[in-house]
Amino acid sequence: MCDSVALDPVDLQILRLLQNDARTTYRELAAEVGVAASTCLDRVARLRRSGVILGDQLRLDPAKLGRGLQALLLVQVRPHRRELIGPFVERIRSLPESRALFHLTGPDDYLVQVAVADAADLQRLVLDEFTSRREVARVDTRLIFQQWECGPLLPPAGS
Repeated sequence: MCDSVALDPVDLQILRLLQNDARTTYRELAAEVGVAASTCLDRVARLRRSGVILGDQLRLDPAKLGRGLQALLLVQVRPHRRELIGPFVERIRSLPESRALFHLTGPDDYLVQVAVADAADLQRLVLDEFTSRREVARVDTRLIFQQWECGPLLPPAGS
């Protein structure tokens, strides 16, 4: 388990603002939270160094890139051993169709979110990249009809 980082109210407000718009300038952040721009720059740098801020992300629309069908693949790996898991995870992460990969408890070992062009592309992906692997015992596929982004990680201001 990771150690948490002590954050004061100014840090939390900076994080609230940046997670809603990572392109907010230091000058705008500073004005919003009531500190000097140089102080704001130092605080953001400290939040990055401490690992609280992991990076900036550009979100793309898979449908506009020709990958309009998304699915969740529940994957069972047998035997579930460390020497098989590492190469499996690296291969799945390297696939351009892979959007997210989760290691799970329970009967399924992995949940993989994928984005593909169509049903034939999904079938190709499952057969060629998943079930063709010796360690993959089972793949259960669920189509995603619709997806929503959820709220910010931090509580809203005033909570």
